[in-house]
Amino acid sequence: MTFLIIIGCIAGLILLISAAKVHPFLAFLLISLAAGLLLGLPLDKIAGSIEKGIGDILSSLVILITLGAMFGKLVAVSGAAQRIAAVIVNAAGKKNIQWAMMTIGFIIGIPLFYGIGFVLMVPLIFSVVYKYKLPAVAIGLPMLAALSVTHGFLPPHPSPSALVTQFHANMGLTLFYGILLAVPAIIIAGPVFSSTLKKMPSQPLKSFVADELPEDKLPGSFNSFFTAVLPVLLLMATTIASFAFPATSPLHPLIALLAAPSIVLMIAITYATFSLGIFQGKNMPQVMGFYVDAVKDIASILLIIAGSGALKQVLTDTGVNAQFAGLLQNLHMQPLVLGWLIAAIIRICVGSATVAGLTTVGIILPIMVASHTNPNLMVLAVGAGSLAFSHVNDSGFWLFKEYFNLSVKNTFLSWSVMESIVAFVGLAGVLILNSIL
Repeated sequence: MTFLIIIGCIAGLILLISAAKVHPFLAFLLISLAAGLLLGLPLDKIAGSIEKGIGDILSSLVILITLGAMFGKLVAVSGAAQRIAAVIVNAAGKKNIQWAMMTIGFIIGIPLFYGIGFVLMVPLIFSVVYKYKLPAVAIGLPMLAALSVTHGFLPPHPSPSALVTQFHANMGLTLFYGILLAVPAIIIAGPVFSSTLKKMPSQPLKSFVADELPEDKLPGSFNSFFTAVLPVLLLMATTIASFAFPATSPLHPLIALLAAPSIVLMIAITYATFSLGIFQGKNMPQVMGFYVDAVKDIASILLIIAGSGALKQVLTDTGVNAQFAGLLQNLHMQPLVLGWLIAAIIRICVGSATVAGLTTVGIILPIMVASHTNPNLMVLAVGAGSLAFSHVNDSGFWLFKEYFNLSVKNTFLSWSVMESIVAFVGLAGVLILNSIL
């Protein structure tokens, strides 16, 4: 019965948005209320659950998305994105641009959290798409597939790192195996799959694409690249520094502060304000005007993501994940497959890859120990399962839909399918490694 209620709520959400043309934020609030009532959440807890879900997801994303939008806007209007796009296409060639995007996404995705990588790389994707009149989804999906895979498979990202700790796996071995699995997963879900989507209609947000500037008005190549990748460089530097200096070092608190993604973006946008703004002949009111325009453009996206957080929290508070986990625990199947399946179903029901992964640990850990299953492979099996079939209760789904300006149907056919390919290829790779090791 619980599963039918969840399916009904998801179907209701899609109908409200697609057929009734209700704004997604309002649709999420209505469906979250209905889900709380139908799943038996106490009446006096429903409003608090909705508010907590909105607060939790915005607390982690509002700074990143807002500053990322400001940063991306300036990179676009200054001509830096135009310069970077030209350099990349000249180096890779238009025929290989999907592979170039995939490679950039993989390199960027290792140190960057998915949300940061998304908001920083989308302006680059759109600049290439508009400048060379290429299909947006087919060009963008390989990079986003790479970001998603690194987020789900590879330490030091939060979920894989937590799984390594709780499964008592080896961080180095898990990272090594994860890279072995990540490469085929990214290739199949990225360039191979996206090549089938070249005719999918998409008009990405034009906020991140400026009018083409003449060559003599563009910032230099070094300035453009250095400013655009400064957040990545800062995160990599602070990650290295955190290992170089022990926790007892007096510098450790400073490193921890500078390593926070919100602080990194504050530093980056301050630098960009001068390197791509003031030093390029613009005055401060002009630059601030760009930032205001960027915030206006992404305000609706923030509301939609907030709504997805409300539904996720209601489903979590009703104990849906625990119910399904308990049912699946009694299935007699290979532990790696079972771990993947539990994580996948919780992900589909709740929407959060992190919640799916961490919830699965408590259920599968005793089975893993009793069956002497390789803990490094279990980390990857659960991580792959936690990425399966991202849909309307996942903020990543709405980020992709709104930035690429897709219909709900086409977001399912592109984003959701891509995430599912990653999950199944990851499982296949885990089983192959298990048969070899």
